Amino acid sequence: MTATSFDLSDVKRRMQGAVQAFRHDLGSLRTGRASPTLLDPLQIDAYGAVMPISQVATVSVPEPRLISVQVWDRSMVSAVEKAIRESDLGLNPQTEGQVIRLRIPEMNEQRRKEMVKVAHKYAEEARVAARHVRRDGLDVLKKLVKDGNMSEDDQTRQADQVQKATDQTITEIDQLLVAKEKEILQV
Repeated sequence: MTATSFDLSDVKRRMQGAVQAFRHDLGSLRTGRASPTLLDPLQIDAYGAVMPISQVATVSVPEPRLISVQVWDRSMVSAVEKAIRESDLGLNPQTEGQVIRLRIPEMNEQRRKEMVKVAHKYAEEARVAARHVRRDGLDVLKKLVKDGNMSEDDQTRQADQVQKATDQTITEIDQLLVAKEKEILQV
């Protein structure tokens, strides 16, 4: 989006990016079964940079309640283990050489409620991202009016469109959250 033009479709595309990131985050929440996507949000402090776990290890699911993490570089095992411990996934890594095993415990009611809280946190982050996109779009509109490239009536119409897109995005996020919450709380 340049400062001299306004593109509503770009604003909508960026808001959908927030929704897609939220879907990805929800996919990483566990619902009682082991899944390799459970560790996707983990960021490992490796080689002086922060990178996703998929760039330092292979994640597999040999059993329904076990995740196996094969770390490629022996010097990275402790960094991966630390990232798993510090995550809000509630997993206790057991290290054997370069392999880290993660037993997925049965989810009790307390753990399910903790997962719902994490889902709510992800939803709020997605809502905030959508609001940031809205703010950016409105700032471009204000600048266009200030520079004399758009009338105030046009700005008001465009701002209404941006607000409608924001409302639709937040509604979509809320619907995804309700569905995931139902899935997590299902026994």
